[in-house]
Amino acid sequence: MIEQHLDIETDDAPMNTFVVCPEEGAPRPVVLFLMDAPGMREELRQMCRRLASAGYFVIAPNLYYRRVRQYNVFESQDREVMFEHMHSLTSEMVLNDAKSMLSWAKTQPQASATNVGTVGYCMSGPFAIMVASGLAESVRAAASIHGVRLAVDAPDSPHFHLESVKGEIYVACAETDSYAPPEMVNRFAEALKASPARGRVEWYPGTEHGFSFAERPQYDLASSERHWERLHDLFGRTLHECL
Repeated sequence: MIEQHLDIETDDAPMNTFVVCPEEGAPRPVVLFLMDAPGMREELRQMCRRLASAGYFVIAPNLYYRRVRQYNVFESQDREVMFEHMHSLTSEMVLNDAKSMLSWAKTQPQASATNVGTVGYCMSGPFAIMVASGLAESVRAAASIHGVRLAVDAPDSPHFHLESVKGEIYVACAETDSYAPPEMVNRFAEALKASPARGRVEWYPGTEHGFSFAERPQYDLASSERHWERLHDLFGRTLHECL
């Protein structure tokens, strides 16, 4: 595997980013891996490596780069600061970040930046879908894993932007999740069904918010492995067939 820690230039500041891809078989489809609220950390880099080993050029930015170069709430234990960082982000910011990532990826011989997938965890679940909407000509698939704010009364709520999505959407939801209660998920599912977008919403019985992360108390092995199976299937069908 090839790994890089580098800065990608954006309109706001250099965005420190982790990139990983296979050594052979270039070019590989690009997957934008969007972090959860606790921040970029080794656990997420391990997840990126697992995804890359299946044949992808994975780009994982520190989305808090406008405020801090490094942040990990599990080291600081300061959740108030975490929420300040999280609430500083907007869909427009992350969409602009995605544009910068793809502009950079187009200069990389190992990457195919016209066959793009996005996956967002927790706070970034809605961002993944908004990137699919804003970059519809490039993004073939978008996944939200126990994502929040999927259907809220705000102009940038993902459920208002499904009409412009051309790629396939997959949404994995925990059965017990105060950040994404059933009424919110069902509202998104209804909007998805009524839209021309392709995709599905899947409930994960017996799980709580954060079930996919091996280092969290909420980790559920069987459900986490199911989410990996779904990601590999989604990206395998939608990204590799475009090469």
